[in-house]
Amino acid sequence: MQKDAKDVEKKIEELEAQMQSVDFWNDKNKAQETLRELAKLKEKKEGAGKYDKGNAIVTIISGAGGDDAEDFSRMLFQMYLKYADKRGWGINFIHENKNEHGGYRNISVEIYTNPSSRAKLATGQGPYGTLKNEAGVHRLVRISPFNAKKLRHTSFSLVEVLPKFSKLEEKDIIIPPADLKIEFARSSGPGGQNVNKRETSVRIVHLPTNISVHVSTERSQEQNRELAMNILRAKIFKKAEEEKRGIEESMQFTKNTEIEWGNQIRSYVLHPYKMVKDHRTNAETSNVDAVLDGDIELFIDPERSRPR
Repeated sequence: MQKDAKDVEKKIEELEAQMQSVDFWNDKNKAQETLRELAKLKEKKEGAGKYDKGNAIVTIISGAGGDDAEDFSRMLFQMYLKYADKRGWGINFIHENKNEHGGYRNISVEIYTNPSSRAKLATGQGPYGTLKNEAGVHRLVRISPFNAKKLRHTSFSLVEVLPKFSKLEEKDIIIPPADLKIEFARSSGPGGQNVNKRETSVRIVHLPTNISVHVSTERSQEQNRELAMNILRAKIFKKAEEEKRGIEESMQFTKNTEIEWGNQIRSYVLHPYKMVKDHRTNAETSNVDAVLDGDIELFIDPERSRPR
């Protein structure tokens, strides 16, 4: 990784030296190509690290499995809520789709740094830097509380973690209005008596990639639209980061927008034994209750949590 960083730095220096040449603009097409390459390299050099001190947008989406999967999404949300509380962070609801048992088909929240609790933060890490590796498919194995025969059931939920961009950072990702489909609907979330009378809920679809965002918790349509655009930019940024491509490239048409459920990052086994195991780091514990109660430091930072 260090060698890659040095190679990128060296290439940036070479391109910047080329730009100082008096005949740099003689071939405009080549000059523009050089500028684009330089922008990509600088983007790669800065990497996602520049957002690590910022807030996070966490979305949990239930996989197949009906009530069991939606209840698992509730359990995961409660786990992150309790972890955030232990860190002194706050939570703002963005959108929730709840079932009649209190489970979530999907839920999106912003986890933010409380100014009064900054002294409690780990060095340099805000909510996004701390939680970004929680992104992926989580798997639960247990006796289903929704099955009269008390059969063992496996459920899946997808956790998505995005950086919350500042107003200044939003300007780094420009999305042409023609690439957007914007829909409005009546909100069913919190917001007072007027919430059902006006179409305040906003859904935005980025047509080339089919990435969509739904926001319903703000009181005004404009506030919901603004937040939805912020999240959409973050989703495009994350897509570019995962594909190791430039932002502009990742905004092009793609067929690969389906959720991949086959690659789980962590399993929570409640039956026939108790174990939570991260399949990337092999960090594991049999204290499932503590994990679901927000004690996830072992998985957030397995190196620091390992006994000396």
